[in-house]
Amino acid sequence: MSGIFEQIEAKVKSEFPTIVFPEGTDKRVLEAAIKLADNKVLHPIVVGNNEEVAQKAEEIGLSLENVEVIDPVEYPYYDELVTAFVERRKGKVTEEAARKQLLNVNYFGTMLVYVGKAAGLVSGAAHSTGDTVRPALQIIKTREGIKKTSGVFIMVKGEERLIFADCAINIAPDSKDLAETAVAAAQTARVFGVDPKVAMLSFSTKGSAVSPETEKVADATKMAQEMAPDVLIDGEFQFDAAFVPSVAETKAPDSPLKGQANVFVFPSLEAGNIGYKIAQRLGGYEAIGPILQGLNKPVNDLSRGCNVEDVYKLALITAMQGVNA
Repeated sequence: MSGIFEQIEAKVKSEFPTIVFPEGTDKRVLEAAIKLADNKVLHPIVVGNNEEVAQKAEEIGLSLENVEVIDPVEYPYYDELVTAFVERRKGKVTEEAARKQLLNVNYFGTMLVYVGKAAGLVSGAAHSTGDTVRPALQIIKTREGIKKTSGVFIMVKGEERLIFADCAINIAPDSKDLAETAVAAAQTARVFGVDPKVAMLSFSTKGSAVSPETEKVADATKMAQEMAPDVLIDGEFQFDAAFVPSVAETKAPDSPLKGQANVFVFPSLEAGNIGYKIAQRLGGYEAIGPILQGLNKPVNDLSRGCNVEDVYKLALITAMQGVNA
């Protein structure tokens, strides 16, 4: 693992949080969970039929000795979860419907996080992003002042760490969405040891071009500054004016960022997605993520093409978010 993950693992190990893995019958997920337990990094809860989980563990030649396995059908506190779910959904689901819905491993696992049984959840190896995120939005919900979750990447090269957002969730954010993303990204930066200096990106720097697109970013900057007055947030900036001090002296001499931004909020999903991949492929940065942010408790989504190491690393990130929540 790279240095950042070694640092995260050491921090997580000192706290030893509980993370739930709803896809306990997926071999990749189960192997990663067992390794995390055997390495004494965190306490994993894997969700699934007891016999099926045991069979998968036998097939990969690993012991479940240090792993907690919960079968929703046999869970002794299922009724309590049903009651809590009905209350949380505030009349949108009946008790009968809740009893059936919580047999879904993602809903069941998310409820374990909600009631405090676990600090966070990792899913998506065998489910779509919607299947993972929907229960989180319905049950855990977004933090006060945040209406939408967003996705960030931590870009790492040597000791340098940059935060790119939103690169994963919101296709065409409006000014309020961008402001919320900026505030959430600053919080994420702090979780991972970065003192946030946030730049709101555009193709214009401080009014050098005027269009609905640039005005959207300028408005978002004002909103974000009002939402988080304790965070250094400025914009709108072209990337070079936000990142290169000599360019900032020319293009934005009065900005407090002075070309030293480390958190970058892109004006659209296409810009964010293209931007992080350029930095990754041409700039030599390691792209860690996407990491979901803005939720009351962390839930993160795996790629269905993930491997064991991917699961292990995302569990570390989720645990880090959980212990710093």
